[in-house]
Amino acid sequence: MLRLNFKSSPTEPALLLAAVVFTVSGWLIPAWLAFLLTLAFSKALVVLGVVVQMRAGLVSFGQALFYCIGGYGVGLASQYLGVGDAFALLALGTLSAILLALVCGWLLTRYREIFYAMLTLALSMILYGVLVKSSVLGSTDGFNVAAPSFLGWVPEGDARKRTLYLLTVLVAAAVAVGFHRFMVSSLGRVTEAVRENEIRVEYLGLSPQRILFTNYVVAAGVSALGGGLTALATGHIDPDMAFWTTSGEFVSIAILGGTGHVVAPFIGAVVFSVIRTFAIQEAPNTWQMALGAILLALILFLPKGLWSLVGRYAKRKVAA
Repeated sequence: MLRLNFKSSPTEPALLLAAVVFTVSGWLIPAWLAFLLTLAFSKALVVLGVVVQMRAGLVSFGQALFYCIGGYGVGLASQYLGVGDAFALLALGTLSAILLALVCGWLLTRYREIFYAMLTLALSMILYGVLVKSSVLGSTDGFNVAAPSFLGWVPEGDARKRTLYLLTVLVAAAVAVGFHRFMVSSLGRVTEAVRENEIRVEYLGLSPQRILFTNYVVAAGVSALGGGLTALATGHIDPDMAFWTTSGEFVSIAILGGTGHVVAPFIGAVVFSVIRTFAIQEAPNTWQMALGAILLALILFLPKGLWSLVGRYAKRKVAA
């Protein structure tokens, strides 16, 4: 019987300590850095969804589908349903993505390798096409998202940015702890077995498709959560959230950070955001080339991602 692991590990205190450090620093760092980290942590949640599928042997080139659903769920609930509370908005956006994943996952988890990748990309681009052609939703321009309240409190200016930053840190910490427990649980271990040999998993009396379906739905929910946080932080949503380049960015961050640990996507997302920010600042006309060259060098010298540096350090420490 597959079970989730509810026992603590050294990783969890480290995650909670990091959350405390980032929370305290929220009142010390400049507002622009808090905003940058907010977007980085929000995208890291989407990358977690990509990573959990990669660990099962599937690469999603359409994870922006749920990132966009989460963002538009927040925007539509705010504009048309009159919902103003940030927690309620995030819950509605995430629920919308999960309901869609329950339908799409039934089809997609029947496919593997490039077929799975292309189908996820196709669904994402279908959503992009619908949004671009929908004048009610702002077409290519999208529309603005009203400033949210937090359990009745409506902060203004920099206070709103810092509050969203703190909310993102707390959500990211909770999701990271949950995903860590999932990855070290029997269900999480079996996902890696599915990647290696599905037939042997079936011999154990388990259904690979059900395992992949669970992964897909979980990945959709956490990706929508990242999209919702991004919409609240930027105050705007548009169809580009579902475009294929957005999905490619998430895959790039997953490769950059690595898949060896739950922290890896957060490291990759922060490094990616910092590199892109400074590349735009220093080379505004050729920043894509500069960003690509830096990422290519990192991938060439660290094929297993930035997290592999931590593994090397741990091995040297044990050997010493």
